[in-house]
Amino acid sequence: MIKDPARRGCTVAELCLRLGPRLFEEIVEAGVLPKGPGATLSTAQTEWRCFALYACVRGLVAAGGFNRETAAAIDALHDHTLEPADAALKALASERYAEYGTIGQEGGKSGAATVTRRLGEAAARHMVVGEPSEALIELVGALHESLAEGAAEAVRSAE
Repeated sequence: MIKDPARRGCTVAELCLRLGPRLFEEIVEAGVLPKGPGATLSTAQTEWRCFALYACVRGLVAAGGFNRETAAAIDALHDHTLEPADAALKALASERYAEYGTIGQEGGKSGAATVTRRLGEAAARHMVVGEPSEALIELVGALHESLAEGAAEAVRSAE
């Protein structure tokens, strides 16, 4: 496992910056985002970016647990993925993290097996106007889970 928290966060940031946009392109190419009035690709992309960052946070926590080193790694992740001047994106990400964190904490109450689906539903609702399709919910949930697992593995397998 990567011992240095800053390096841990930077490693996951590089993964997020490399894979996050590619995964969003998969969503677009799958044709699960609605088209027409009120549909904005930029909103969906911004929401996916927050969801991808949250997946990376989950990966860091999965690899290192809840502790000061993980908090430092998360700070490094954010330092390398969020522009200092982009206060609006930071505020949105913080808001989404709180929402997604609550869903994760409720996993034990509602069944851990449903966490991926419930996270996918929440993210998909933010990505579109109106009700998201089942296909979008399933796809964003699965991509999020894969990214979280990939981030954890990147941290665990290094060094």
